[in-house]
Amino acid sequence: MGRRKTPESPALHDVVSPLHSKRKKPIPNAVSSESLSAVNTVTLIPSHRKTAKSSTVNPDASFVGNPIPATDAFSKWPHRYPSKGKKNDSGGSLNEVTSENGAFKAKNHYRQARVDGVIYNLYDNAYVKAEDDKPDYIARIVEMFETADNEQYFTAQWFYRAEDTVIKVHGDLVDKQRVFISEVKDENPLDCIVSKVKIAKITPNMDFAKKEKAIGSCDLYYDMQYTVPYLTFSNLDNETTPKVESDVSSTISSESGSNGFVGDISMVNGEGCGSEKADLAEWSLLDLYSGCGAMSTGLCFGASISGIKLVTRWAVDINEHACKSLKLNHPETQVRNEAAENFLNLLKAWHNLCGDFKLLGSKRSDPDPDMDEDELNDEVEDMKNEASENQSDSEEFEVEKLLAVCHGDPNNVKKPGLYFKVRWKGYGPSEDTWEPVDGLRDCKEVLKDFVERGYKKKLLPLPGDADFICGGPPCQGVSGFNRFRNTQAPLEDVKNKQLLVYMDIIEFLKPKYVLMENVVDILRFAGAFLGRYAIGRLVAMDYQARMGMMAAGSYGLPQFRMRVFLWGALRTHKLPPYPLPTHEVVSRGFVPAEFEEITVAYDSKDTCQLGDALFLEDAISDLPPVANDESKDERKYGAAPRTEFQRYIRLKRNEMVGNIHPSQNQSGRILYDHCPLKLNQDDYDRVCQIPKNKGANFRDLPGVLVKDNKVEWDPKVDRVLLASGKPLVPDYAMTFVRGTSPKPFGRLWWDEIVSTVVTRAEPHNQAILHPAQDRVLTIRENARLQGFPDCYKLCGTVKERYIQVGNAVAVPVALALGYTFGLACQGLSNDKPLTTVPFKYPTCLSLSSSAPIHSNDD
Repeated sequence: MGRRKTPESPALHDVVSPLHSKRKKPIPNAVSSESLSAVNTVTLIPSHRKTAKSSTVNPDASFVGNPIPATDAFSKWPHRYPSKGKKNDSGGSLNEVTSENGAFKAKNHYRQARVDGVIYNLYDNAYVKAEDDKPDYIARIVEMFETADNEQYFTAQWFYRAEDTVIKVHGDLVDKQRVFISEVKDENPLDCIVSKVKIAKITPNMDFAKKEKAIGSCDLYYDMQYTVPYLTFSNLDNETTPKVESDVSSTISSESGSNGFVGDISMVNGEGCGSEKADLAEWSLLDLYSGCGAMSTGLCFGASISGIKLVTRWAVDINEHACKSLKLNHPETQVRNEAAENFLNLLKAWHNLCGDFKLLGSKRSDPDPDMDEDELNDEVEDMKNEASENQSDSEEFEVEKLLAVCHGDPNNVKKPGLYFKVRWKGYGPSEDTWEPVDGLRDCKEVLKDFVERGYKKKLLPLPGDADFICGGPPCQGVSGFNRFRNTQAPLEDVKNKQLLVYMDIIEFLKPKYVLMENVVDILRFAGAFLGRYAIGRLVAMDYQARMGMMAAGSYGLPQFRMRVFLWGALRTHKLPPYPLPTHEVVSRGFVPAEFEEITVAYDSKDTCQLGDALFLEDAISDLPPVANDESKDERKYGAAPRTEFQRYIRLKRNEMVGNIHPSQNQSGRILYDHCPLKLNQDDYDRVCQIPKNKGANFRDLPGVLVKDNKVEWDPKVDRVLLASGKPLVPDYAMTFVRGTSPKPFGRLWWDEIVSTVVTRAEPHNQAILHPAQDRVLTIRENARLQGFPDCYKLCGTVKERYIQVGNAVAVPVALALGYTFGLACQGLSNDKPLTTVPFKYPTCLSLSSSAPIHSNDD
């Protein structure tokens, strides 16, 4: 990503990076133990013993039978046999120890060896000697050769245990018999072989009985490959089962038995990964921790461009105002304002109810976001008027119907459980109450009616209903602002509980695809404990998985905003790649060095044509001026768009993605949420004195000196006071980051970007002042920096709307991910972790040919 600066660096954009990753060299087929230990992203197989040995043959380890014919050996392992007469760099003959590519030069190749009295064939699997106090390594013998110095070697293709991968400390999540084949190979002395090991290869869709039989007859099994790029666990599509040549020497001992490899076992119906034809009609999305819906909005946009109709059918968030915003903009979605753990309990209870009424497996219709909307709009005034007449003195009430269901404590009586919202006969909506399921045991027919209607309309997803689950479970326990972080047991911290809940929901609903988003701190905190847990849970649930970090600015926004994205896909489907950057980006952040390799970026040697980096002026220069005390939520633009970004961001939703061409006349369109957080009088007075020029901040106020990038009071200047009597320059600004930060009351500039859009619009410790106006950036200006369409209207107080925007996933990032999802679910992507996208945000419109996603129009 070019030169990286820490977040506190005052230089905002010393370089515009093409987002070429400063990658280490790819791990070659033969590497030293020193080079492997330097790769911190994962724990790789460490033992690469290439120390010189005596030329005498170890009698307990030797090759058996005749060498492989020279022509066959040269054809299969040409790197061991350099051309005759070729010279090395020093002018000497290559006929010494190594060939020109650094690999050992071979004199002969063999198909068999005997180690400690046991015969090993080519492609046998074996345990390989490890260091003291460590379990033996696991390898496939893919080559046996004798060097020019009569040394006896074999090439190992390594299997990884879960703890050898990025999962590390969470290896106990994965079956102890399960290992993962890798692409890593290296040479080892023949006498490092310890013993044979039988390893079964398990393929997707394998019949359960066959799988159990195969695993039971072997020591270990493998069903995925693990590759270092983007920490990928994927299907074995590209692996071909090695076969031993038929002309094996007749000296095979009866001890050889099985070669230790159980061959490829056929899949049910002969179907492989990606062979299932995608249903182009509609894919259902569940958005967990949805916020106001930015992630699912972008995913649906991107999927539409790829030719897939992805619809957000269900969304869940604990923030009431965010739920209202999502529902306002996505009326087709069933939005639930509840805690995710309550939602999980509800899903389980709902599944049981559907089973109790023998509904599971019966025919269902399309989901309905408002199952009872027509009934709730019935005229109820007559019922209200006669309620007192119809009510008997016995105070017995009759249930008319059930309106909704939840799991929790809706009555705040500290009795959590399954509750139904009841409409009482003779009463109107204002008298609806939440009643526990136990209180409705005498209303079985009413309960059955509600469950049947809910089942048919997919009121709640049952296992298999949600094709795709996305979400960003909050992990406040990893935040650097949390002084009480539990570094020893992060999963015991209640602030990290939602990661467990998120994975539990995935395990219950078993969607085809999963996408998890989170802050980079999940890979910084406690040795990436939570990030490793997340990928470990997916793999343990039999999902393919890969992890990457994406910068929002790389996809057409004027902010850096690095986030972690974790893909998951069932083994019957293709694992989506990450979309490569489409734009240059100003680097204003850093990533953990240990995980730098998973930054989604072009390799430094690759050529790419990226769009120009976007700056603040590109995004917000067309918006009308507003004052610090502006409270109007709706207004007209007052000026024409000045940039391509501004023209696109003003479109209606059905114009952005779909075959609806944008209207030529946009003059009557309304701008929403263009109002700032009103600063108190003291802060407003301070802001008014910050110069309107690039780099201005509190350091430009009278009485402040800067020496070696550190502030101190000017002894020659009396401290200036505000009208309130408080100091113009507050103490907290002088002491922030030990006086080295220029952020307090910092003014942004037109040719700059922000490091990330924040949830709190207070200027005390961040640069968020408008370049030319005495105020902080408005809600709409922040929303534009996140890629929200201007037509996306938000609900709640000003502070609540800032929170919704700041917590959102940048829409263009989600859009690019939605596009690669669409390719994968149609079987159109290859197995590589990265792919290019044929568009640059915000010019997606011309590429879409599918129907509009959203039916509501402005």
